[in-house]
Amino acid sequence: MSIATRRGDQGETDLLFGQRTSKSHPRVHALGAVDELNAALGPLRIAALKSETKEIVKKVQPLLISLMGELATPAGLEAKYAATHPPFEATHVLWLDEWVAKLEAGGALQFKGWALPGEAGVMSGAYADLARTACRRAERHVVDLLGTDQEVPNQEVVRYLNRLADVLWLLARWEERPLR
Repeated sequence: MSIATRRGDQGETDLLFGQRTSKSHPRVHALGAVDELNAALGPLRIAALKSETKEIVKKVQPLLISLMGELATPAGLEAKYAATHPPFEATHVLWLDEWVAKLEAGGALQFKGWALPGEAGVMSGAYADLARTACRRAERHVVDLLGTDQEVPNQEVVRYLNRLADVLWLLARWEERPLR
């Protein structure tokens, strides 16, 4: 099977379970933003100077794929998806909370003034900042679904993206720290 199926040539794409929707649908925007976030984490994973950063990104990337599965599930079919895939859990948010505490205790907050991405000259820090902005965009797109008929019922998804952006901000400062 070729990657070029031509099924999207008319501006539609597939969600899970065969449902088709417009490529401009808010759910597709949310999916695309999480996909961009995952791609933005790739350069950080490669360039990271700190083992903690590599450890976090290595765990986060597969979790984002799981999160995308929930986002790709059409409204009303969540139980069908959950029958074969574990739901995104609060434990994932708690894991990020633990990293916030570790990074803050390790000195990631020791800076003066506003953090300017790239100012420290550390590529991995700049990549972490870029991933953070992609994460905030993904979070906004998921929040756009709240209160609509397309709402993602699992609130852990929003909490996870919010906390992940915090961790990415701290990782940027953490990566820059040795050169400050």
